[in-house]
Amino acid sequence: MARKTVSRKRKAGDPKEQQQVGWGSAGAGQKRARLSACSRHAQQWWCCRRSVVWALRGREFRPQQQHEWHLQRNLRGFAAARLPAILSEREFSLGRLNKVFASQWLNHRQVVCGTKCNTLFVVDVLTGQITRIPMLRDRERRGPGAMGVRGLPGSMVPGSGSPLDNQQGCGIHAIELNPSGTLLATGGDNPNSLAIYRLPTLDPVCVGDDGHNDWIFSIAWISDSMAVSGSRDGSMGLWEVSEEVLSQAERRQDEEGVPGYTHISHRALKDIPKEYTNPYNCKVRALAFNNSHKELGAVSLDGYFHLWKAEDNLCKELSTKLPHCKENVCLAYGLDWSVYAVGSQAHVSFLDPRQASQNIKSVSSRERGSGIRSVSFYEHIVTVGTGQGSLLFYDIRAHRFLEDPSSPAICQGGYRSRPGESILKLTTGRGWLNHDETWRSYFSDIGSFPNAVYTHCYDSSGTKLFVAGGPLCSGLHGNYAGLWS
Repeated sequence: MARKTVSRKRKAGDPKEQQQVGWGSAGAGQKRARLSACSRHAQQWWCCRRSVVWALRGREFRPQQQHEWHLQRNLRGFAAARLPAILSEREFSLGRLNKVFASQWLNHRQVVCGTKCNTLFVVDVLTGQITRIPMLRDRERRGPGAMGVRGLPGSMVPGSGSPLDNQQGCGIHAIELNPSGTLLATGGDNPNSLAIYRLPTLDPVCVGDDGHNDWIFSIAWISDSMAVSGSRDGSMGLWEVSEEVLSQAERRQDEEGVPGYTHISHRALKDIPKEYTNPYNCKVRALAFNNSHKELGAVSLDGYFHLWKAEDNLCKELSTKLPHCKENVCLAYGLDWSVYAVGSQAHVSFLDPRQASQNIKSVSSRERGSGIRSVSFYEHIVTVGTGQGSLLFYDIRAHRFLEDPSSPAICQGGYRSRPGESILKLTTGRGWLNHDETWRSYFSDIGSFPNAVYTHCYDSSGTKLFVAGGPLCSGLHGNYAGLWS
């Protein structure tokens, strides 16, 4: 039987057949080659991970990274302990503003401040230039049945000639930035309201004007979009700045491009416990948030510390009587030490909520009667601002105040063998004092007045300390602001 022959020349010359061969056998070969190469790389990588060399290399690099981290941490701690002794002051002129109560760094050269005269401004620490920020007003309420702030009649709003106008002397007591640094919370034109600004432009976003019926003393962010305000009426308000609120604020620009803002209502409103003491003295004076445990600490003027679980709502956990319960006006949380620092009339008390109240440790400020007006943590140093215009620095590791290195008999490590002989103390400058009728009638025979340190804050590098305040006497009008670097 004859075998059928096929012309190889014709088959090779057929373009259709040639195309099929190209996509078939050659393509499959290339694909198999790629897969085999990938599998070889994967096998080599896995073998390397299982090899002794890879294990030894990992053991070599990980301790090196940990060593670098510990070295940086130790250097920051060393600098924090040595820096206060070499700080020098540069004062700023604030004009006729009255008493700076709150401050926060916006960036490496700008600090935003709030005053008793209800002025919000930004100071440039390089040039000393002052820029005022417009205050945000409550929504207009018309009609005899309209309700104002937390049940007040609608006629009792700013600008109506009502008793609420007299509250404007309260001023701005709190300024706080959210964790991402995109929003700023402070008091509004009405000191009972919460005002939110966008950063870095400081464009207005919204006003929370239906929560409190008395001044806002403190603010704490518990997330990027939720803030808690503590008021003199004994309540804490939870506010949410949602994406919808931000979008509404962006759309509220007028024809000239001037940014507008919207109004929000509180998400929750909680009263601090009043069963322990006089209910009229349960005023929330200071707040501090522990992000690790999602807990919010609050100090009230009746001498109690309250702890709340703060996430989507506020849930009370405990209340503790403080050992020093007069003039508890400032509070800070030390994340690395898991303790709250509470300032009182003459002491700083360190409180760990996980321990019994009998274990609260307190240290004297050495300036009795003037009061602790501001407190903050930086590394292991607790900075204390007093009513006598002093800055003290407490080492929480050594359990003693930093000593003045310029004094003799300083032992190795920067401390004396007999602690307390010469504490390092920085004193604020003269500032500005208005010689008004009150001063002429009651204080003209006094040479000078110390400026209480109502607020202080470190910049991100920890090498610059902004300090501000004013005269301690409530009847005196004056201001002080300075940069210690």
